[in-house]
Amino acid sequence: MSDFTVACDWYERLFESPPDVLPTEEEAIWRPAASASIYITVDRARAGRGLLTLAVKNLDDQRVSLARRGLPVDEATEANGMRTLILTDPDGNSIKLFEDPG
Repeated sequence: MSDFTVACDWYERLFESPPDVLPTEEEAIWRPAASASIYITVDRARAGRGLLTLAVKNLDDQRVSLARRGLPVDEATEANGMRTLILTDPDGNSIKLFEDPG
């Protein structure tokens, strides 16, 4: 990411919480599940080239929730027919959500 403050605000809206850990002034970690962590850091040379894919319980509920938080999404259908939601953070990194079939 290129601007930590802007990115941190955006990810706080995405995860509906502040970071769980702030290791340094330019790093943040969210722990959305017991076995998952999302780490963001300032890296101006690589900002905008990331992809994060998250499995969610209900894609339609997530669309509504993301819109409520001011996070616009695009919907796509993968080659295998799976619907996905795609968000783009302030640096252009892609966050893809799909409905967990399990």
